Amino acid sequence: MDLRKLKTLIDLVQNSGISELEISEGEEKIRIAKNLGTPAQTTYMVGAPAAQYAPAPAPVAAAPAAPAVAAAPAEPEGHAVKSPMVGTFYRSGTPGAPPFAEVGQTVKAGDTLCIIEAMKLMNEIEADASGVIKAVLVENGQPVEYGQTMFIIG
Repeated sequence: MDLRKLKTLIDLVQNSGISELEISEGEEKIRIAKNLGTPAQTTYMVGAPAAQYAPAPAPVAAAPAAPAVAAAPAEPEGHAVKSPMVGTFYRSGTPGAPPFAEVGQTVKAGDTLCIIEAMKLMNEIEADASGVIKAVLVENGQPVEYGQTMFIIG
């Protein structure tokens, strides 16, 4: 992708109501985001893992593309179980206990998959679809955001 095209995309994001733009062309992937709370910040991603640029008042030079071998793993296909709240993700009810759900395990709608601790309350998160757990996308004890995919059920 040439520098003129990047400049045009940056101007599009800055002059419009959108706060983020992501475009993929072949193996190149570009993500431009502006942070409304602080001075404008533009992030470029070329290839994967992506090179990032600091915000600059002058035009930004393009970086060489990263090798295609290090491409980001795609999220497995299936039903995504998303976090209904912000909190801390726990795979089991107590430390040392077996996890509620493992990859390859068959679950039914309503089965407990994990616990999210939010404001000192333990919230059991249940499967909203039946199937087999294809992936667990969050590590035990890690924070989760609202809407973040935690499990893939196939």
